Amino acid sequence: MQIVRAQVLGMCMGVRRAEEKAKKAAQRAMKSGKPVFTYGPLIHNPQAVRALEDLGVKVLDPEAFERGELDEKANNSIVVIRAHGAPPEALERLGSLDVEIVDATCPRVLKSQKKAASLIEKGYSLAIAGDRSHGEVTGILGYAPGAKVVQNAEEAAVLAKEWERRAVALIAQTTIKKSEYDAIAAQFKAHCPSFLAFDTLCPATAERQKALKQMAEKVEALLVVGGKNSANTQRLFMAAKETGKPAWHIETAAELPKEIFQYTSVGLTAGASTPDSMVDDVESTLIKGEHHGHAS
Repeated sequence: MQIVRAQVLGMCMGVRRAEEKAKKAAQRAMKSGKPVFTYGPLIHNPQAVRALEDLGVKVLDPEAFERGELDEKANNSIVVIRAHGAPPEALERLGSLDVEIVDATCPRVLKSQKKAASLIEKGYSLAIAGDRSHGEVTGILGYAPGAKVVQNAEEAAVLAKEWERRAVALIAQTTIKKSEYDAIAAQFKAHCPSFLAFDTLCPATAERQKALKQMAEKVEALLVVGGKNSANTQRLFMAAKETGKPAWHIETAAELPKEIFQYTSVGLTAGASTPDSMVDDVESTLIKGEHHGHAS
């Protein structure tokens, strides 16, 4: 079996940086005896989160923390802010406790937070294109009181009609697809004479999708490796299916479908929160052809 890796795949700069900061915090915590937490799951990859747990890094539930239920637990600890960032109230609350804060917010997300705050300050009605329940969006909303989230073009059309007499600005969750963002922006453009769009998309998502499409032309089937709870991995899988080639989304080598072994060439890609080790493991399992006793 020939295995072709996408030219761009796996962990992006922001996630890699957050993971390194968390590992360093875990080493310091072992020496000082302090507990170490991440504010919410550090990255959307269950295996990577488990690997951090093995180093003693536990997850603080953001909702319970914001309700004030975890103050005692967090006291005298190290807390790593994940790549998605956190709302300012959470940072203030952590600051009021005896907590060492390690800020691993992705620089691109920080930029979005600042942009959102300045647009609200300038009097714009702000819309955020993205997933309402995503950690990054929740964090940005904390910096932009009164901002509204639109998840698709239909929601944007409704809000744009409501806001047609206002000065409107739009920013995006860094990991949404460019085509989704453009469809949302088009609705505001059509209804709001005073409208500004800021493309705050992270190129990591588009780069992985572009590399996937180039690779798909050279292979018979596609494998997308990454957390089932990762938005950018899900979108990568959608893009894989759109190529018309047989495609699977798996988290680990143990999930490799037996059908994959019937192909002579398989393309391999991974979401922006997938550790290198997971991709290597899938590749070596394919090469061995050991899954279900298949010979490649």
